[in-house]
Amino acid sequence: MNKGKQPTIKEIAKRLKISTSTVSRALNDHPSIGLVTTMRVKKLAEELNYEPNRTAIFFKQRKTFTIGVILPSLSEAFFSAAISEIENIASNKNYTVILGQTLDDPVRELKIIHTMKSHRVDGIILSTAKNTREFDYIDVLKAAGIPVVFFDCVPDLLHINAIVSDLKTGMLEAIDTFVSCGHSRIAFINGPAHLPASKEREEAFIEALSNHHVAVDRDYIVYTDLSEKGNEQAMNALINLTNRPSAIISFNDYVTLDAMNTVRNKGLIVNQDIYFISYANYPIWKYMENPPMASIEQFPGKQGALASQMLFELMDHNVEGGVDEDNIEGQRIVLKSKLVNQHL
Repeated sequence: MNKGKQPTIKEIAKRLKISTSTVSRALNDHPSIGLVTTMRVKKLAEELNYEPNRTAIFFKQRKTFTIGVILPSLSEAFFSAAISEIENIASNKNYTVILGQTLDDPVRELKIIHTMKSHRVDGIILSTAKNTREFDYIDVLKAAGIPVVFFDCVPDLLHINAIVSDLKTGMLEAIDTFVSCGHSRIAFINGPAHLPASKEREEAFIEALSNHHVAVDRDYIVYTDLSEKGNEQAMNALINLTNRPSAIISFNDYVTLDAMNTVRNKGLIVNQDIYFISYANYPIWKYMENPPMASIEQFPGKQGALASQMLFELMDHNVEGGVDEDNIEGQRIVLKSKLVNQHL
């Protein structure tokens, strides 16, 4: 064998004076090959530092043993928890995870999707960018036989595979908690109005107030584009009201951080002048001296794990030319959000 040249099955077969098919079967522990032959083949393969031709294996099995995971931001604790569970499950399945970060940019998101498609990932787990409005890529991936599972930020579409959080349950518990503490001037800093998650939160907010016979004041519902400036503007709109709210529920923990900072800059005291509850239980809260009154847990790790399990089930049932007809209607698993870490 030439120095520097990678050893092949043919080289092993030539040295042992057996067929290449016998070598291949022995390396894969095929029952038709005797134990002695298998041991001889593996011993020589180890001595030669033989490595399987992954491209040939992929071509034969029609798999690349990779999945794509596309998220808005890898720096967010929510998505870090999700990706940890996804990678654990993928690793146990001998799969490699390829990560893509959209930064909530729909153009970047689409580019990442097409790149993963061209690299022939076996499946994709996706939390969409908050400004994504077009989802034609779903049919493109389906035609390519690449199943997709959405989680957290999910398109408002039928016939998709998704893991979602029931945002209503946590909102109802949050309003119950505020009312039980004597609050009636309860406001809501919502996310972009077009998001399904924003609509779900707002509907739950209004329903929860009605359950307690608290009048809904539309001035108490404000929106943010989720930027720092947008969060500050939303909080200032509430602070500047003649009848300022005493309690606020916010779209997520990053909105809450900016809102709390705005409150302090106005000379007000968090959890004295204005109380907060927010989605989605930011881990850093436990290290802060003055955290929100409570958090609404959305279980990102569990969402990631369930999304992985669903994707692998879909890939196992994948057929040539697209996804198995049995799965065409889509699967949807809903996890109930829950109020946690109450600092009363």
